[in-house]
Amino acid sequence: MQQDTKAIEAIQTFSGKYPKQIWSLFFSEMWERFSFYGMRGMLTVFMIDQIVGLGMDEKVANLQYGATQAFVYAFTFIGGLFADKILGFRKSLFYGGLLMIAGSLILAFNPHDFFFIGISFNIIGTGFFKPNISTMVGALYKGGDPRRDAGFSLFYSGINIGALLGGYACVSIANGTFLGSWVPEALRWNVAFGLAAIVMTISLLTFVVTKNGLGPIGLSPLEGINQAIAGFSKRRVMEWAVYIGGILAIPFIISAVSNPVYTDYFMYFIGPASLLYLAYEMMKLSKQENYKLLAALLFIVFSVVFWAIFEQAGGSLNIFAKNNLTDKALGGMLTLDPNGVNNSANSFFVIIFAPILGLLWLALGRKSLEPNSVVKFGIGFLFLGLAFYTFYNTRFFADAAGRTPLDMFIVAYFVVTLGELALSPIGLSLMTKLSPNKLQGLMMGMWFLASAYGQYVAGLFGASIVPNEGASNMDKLISYTAGYKQFALYALIAGILLIVISPVVRRLMGDTK
Repeated sequence: MQQDTKAIEAIQTFSGKYPKQIWSLFFSEMWERFSFYGMRGMLTVFMIDQIVGLGMDEKVANLQYGATQAFVYAFTFIGGLFADKILGFRKSLFYGGLLMIAGSLILAFNPHDFFFIGISFNIIGTGFFKPNISTMVGALYKGGDPRRDAGFSLFYSGINIGALLGGYACVSIANGTFLGSWVPEALRWNVAFGLAAIVMTISLLTFVVTKNGLGPIGLSPLEGINQAIAGFSKRRVMEWAVYIGGILAIPFIISAVSNPVYTDYFMYFIGPASLLYLAYEMMKLSKQENYKLLAALLFIVFSVVFWAIFEQAGGSLNIFAKNNLTDKALGGMLTLDPNGVNNSANSFFVIIFAPILGLLWLALGRKSLEPNSVVKFGIGFLFLGLAFYTFYNTRFFADAAGRTPLDMFIVAYFVVTLGELALSPIGLSLMTKLSPNKLQGLMMGMWFLASAYGQYVAGLFGASIVPNEGASNMDKLISYTAGYKQFALYALIAGILLIVISPVVRRLMGDTK
């Protein structure tokens, strides 16, 4: 134990701006996000594809997209718990990566017949991979190290570079607008899903080759325990129980994702159950601690609304891009795949504007003008509302066939990004600041569950604006954009409400900034 402490201290007392270990985690996460966002960008488009896809109704596709993404985030919570208690971050990441590679290969082999099997492998794999690599980034720094924010900013840029590349490349290959002359039409979806498997393999190999540089960071919490169960190491028994349990969960995930009714049952149960458990724990806390938890719950509830609207990106906006956008941008000077733009524009703008917005907050802070966390949440909603009103306005630039140029659509994504950058970075930080130490794990879990609910509601929202079957392209344009106008109104109301009640929420937060 003393040797481990010394090894971690040696890593954390690095010179310069970044620890050298961050680069291996940066590239591993970048390629994993390429795979994840590449897959995310293809799901709805493949589900509605009438030729080699599943030929689903657009309403059903929205619901199944929401169910898929809801389970991804729900399993992130579960995967994080198993990593904390049994596997450690390294083994959890490796196991999750293997499942993601397996799922992508299954889809590459036969996406039509094995779609839900492949997706289920990816859901569970992402749950074990996603929460743990960022935790290891945090472990590279001592508490209070002022360089931590710079490290996470670098890591965040890796996430968005991967999302930008994967979000555009995979679906563009599937649509035949990228490498179309190289990939036979009948194999485009196979190659696109196969690319996700290749880059996920690169991600995992990057981690395996460089993991020794992490010292004891990410090792199993059961490391060194010599207890035996029926003659076998207790640690090995528990680890294999988790591995086998993950595989055994696949039939359940297949049923839940292929039939969204089962997802409904799951979501009806998990949210109320977590709230009841939180209420039980709150009975043991002081008045001030409970006030802070009430503030945290308010942020959680509003975040569900934010992500329900924001995550139209993978569902209804992907369908809108497929049906109602031309491939022309900048007045026709640039030709781009509409689905590729839909899946990568946000990451493109995040890479450019995240550091600029960070500098703006610092400048305002020096003049004591920086808005507090509640107002920033409200500003995020106001930008989101403005963005979806911009999506609505794309209807006024459409041709007679109901197709509109990319320019206004791209402008809308720029505004969406400003909303995300105002809200998203402070959410996790607030959960840790507002929660007492013994409930931090629970509140972080509830924050991830809020993301799951946001994805779930996104599917419901998207399904609610789908026109009747057999609608013309123009009818689809009118129906979807009318829905985006409605979503804009929801976001604006939420933003104004948050700003109005910000003094009350600030009092609940007490001394938390």
